[in-house]
Amino acid sequence: MQTTIRTETVERTQRPWGWYETVSEVAGNKIKRIGVLPRQQISLQKHHQRAEHWVVVQGVARVTLDDRTFDLPTGGHCDIAVGQVHRLANVTTELVEIVEVQFGSYLGEDDIVRLQDDYGRP
Repeated sequence: MQTTIRTETVERTQRPWGWYETVSEVAGNKIKRIGVLPRQQISLQKHHQRAEHWVVVQGVARVTLDDRTFDLPTGGHCDIAVGQVHRLANVTTELVEIVEVQFGSYLGEDDIVRLQDDYGRP
C-alpha cells in the first residue's frame, strides 16, 4: 500500500505574464513551476548568483539565450549559466509551463537584472 503525504501548501505568485510556484527550496537549489500565458513573456534578464535549468512540461516555449532564439517543445530542456542573458516566451495560444531548477549560493528574486520588460518593471 502506498501513502502520499503533502507536507505543505504551494503558493502561486501571479505576474503580468503568468505565474510561478516554488515547489522546493533548500540551501543551494530551488525548484519552481512557471506558467506563461498565451502571447506573453518574462523580462529579458540575467542573474549574478544563480544558474538555471528549464524543462518544458506543457506547450512550446520560445527561449532566448544571449543572441540565440529557439523553440523548445514539451520535454525539451536548456541550461542557463550564471550571467547569461535569457528570456522565456509563449508565442502560442496555449499555456506554456516549465519546471525551473535554480542552482547557486543565493536564490532570491532580487537577483533578477531586467534588461527589457514589457510591463515597465525596473
